[in-house]
Amino acid sequence: MRTLAVASALLLASFASALIAEAGATDGFDLLDGLRTLLIFVTTGWLAWGAMLALTGLPHARPRKRAEIVGEQPPTVVLVPICNEDAVATFTRIQAMHASAIDAGLNLDIAVLSDTQNPDAAAEEVAAFDRLLAGQIGPGQIFYRRRTDNSGRKAGNIEDFIRRSGGAYEFAVILDADSLMEGETLRAMIAEMQADSKLGLFQTLPRIVGGHSLFGRAMQFAAAFHGPIFTRGLERMQGSTGPFWGHNAIVRVRAFAESCALPELTGKPPFGGHILSHDYVEAALLARAGWSVRVDHSLDGSFEEGPENVLSYAKRDRRWCQGNLQHIRLLTAPGLAAWSRFVFFQGILSYVVSVLWASFLLVSIAATVLAPAPDYFPEPNQLFPVFPSDRTKEITALAIGIVGLLILPKLAILIDAAVTGRVRGFGGTGKALASLVLEILLSSLMAPVMMMYQLRAVIQVFMGRDGGWPANARGEGLLHLGEAFKASAWIVATGVVGLAAVYLLSADLVPWLLPVCVPMILAPSLIAWTSRPLTHALFRVPDEAEPAPVVARYRALMRRNAPAPHSPDTPPPGVTADVAV
Repeated sequence: MRTLAVASALLLASFASALIAEAGATDGFDLLDGLRTLLIFVTTGWLAWGAMLALTGLPHARPRKRAEIVGEQPPTVVLVPICNEDAVATFTRIQAMHASAIDAGLNLDIAVLSDTQNPDAAAEEVAAFDRLLAGQIGPGQIFYRRRTDNSGRKAGNIEDFIRRSGGAYEFAVILDADSLMEGETLRAMIAEMQADSKLGLFQTLPRIVGGHSLFGRAMQFAAAFHGPIFTRGLERMQGSTGPFWGHNAIVRVRAFAESCALPELTGKPPFGGHILSHDYVEAALLARAGWSVRVDHSLDGSFEEGPENVLSYAKRDRRWCQGNLQHIRLLTAPGLAAWSRFVFFQGILSYVVSVLWASFLLVSIAATVLAPAPDYFPEPNQLFPVFPSDRTKEITALAIGIVGLLILPKLAILIDAAVTGRVRGFGGTGKALASLVLEILLSSLMAPVMMMYQLRAVIQVFMGRDGGWPANARGEGLLHLGEAFKASAWIVATGVVGLAAVYLLSADLVPWLLPVCVPMILAPSLIAWTSRPLTHALFRVPDEAEPAPVVARYRALMRRNAPAPHSPDTPPPGVTADVAV
């Protein structure tokens, strides 16, 4: 299956390259045409690979019977690493999960591992922890400890716990501060680990909940509607060399302790220092040691929250970009499985592809501007002119093919959801189709803006600028137009200058550049508009009509535990209001 998917992606990329090469050959194939052909091969291959994941995930398989815990429950701890989070929301989630675990008949310990350095935020964590202990019922202990040394950040925080206390447990569930998990889901994860002695890590597919803005709800819909199909494709493609996304997963403590101590890379950040995207590396190290790493798209009851606006997403994406590009140094690490290296390569390419798309646009403009003037009478004493071939056919075919790679997998997922009845949770076929169309339009408008943020991030990393590990931007929502303009004025300027330059150099290219430059010019409006709350019924997801019990319990507890509401212009405790990215 892996070979077929990779071969299909390469074949589609080769077809796109052939179209560009054919168009370039009309006036003599030169260096710019060769570079343009290479760039379209890589970028189209990346799109084709994503389409292959979706198509691989479409065929349904017979549901397998879930394992059950045999005998006494193995000792298990739930780890919740936090750093400058909203203390009330974090500990309320823990309260809801602890109660759900008790309802599921589990006896779990919960360890809150704080890396918070702000004294006021730390005091709020202690107060929230005390309130949690005061109301604790049932089995299991809840611990809180705060490090004074943030060595290794989140990965180092977990490593510190495993070194000090991991011997007391067989399994550890790793969460983020915004994670929520049903007790029955935790029980099923423990049973999976117990049933397979070679299983080192079991990853669930978290569903995004709690989206309110247009941006947040669009991301929530896409994750719920497309996510299970893409993840099923990933399951089939990666097999026992699966992914680790850093949270909402369970690990075998012995396997993790023996395999996953992360080195500090030599040199200074961004390419040296602590490994930021540690989860991919830990999955690769487990596989190198002979442990199985699996993901399961079908296990319900695993949740997380998503960013509510473009700027929050871009902040988080900047850290991921630096972490993934660090993996360039790990591609040749000894002993890794070939597929683990391929996963590193995918992660690197997912950011470099923004540079490649931008390069393709620039090279295409240069090739057009520098193309020799047509020679209508190439032969001496020629009676009739020879008109050059029109390249519109090849370029149009390429554009249609690229759009098809983006849209057809989503339409196939819609058809599958309609046939299986899965669309009922999304408001029925009509509303699901309308939501899908709006999601495609919205993502198309935002694509040039997101490309620019990623392009800047990649350039910053290669220029040696360390982005660090900024606090997670949870709770950020509505943005005013002025805030959006401040954070995207450089994108607007790039769009205006680019479009004006193309008009002056070759006005015929302007229509082809409008879908890229117009969204860039409108970036502040798009960023502010998509941060507004969405009130209509589109982007409906199943969790809205019937919230999962742990989500409903968390929301009910928050209504009781939350402090007095803040002013819309004042962020809640632990949440930064800085919108610069």
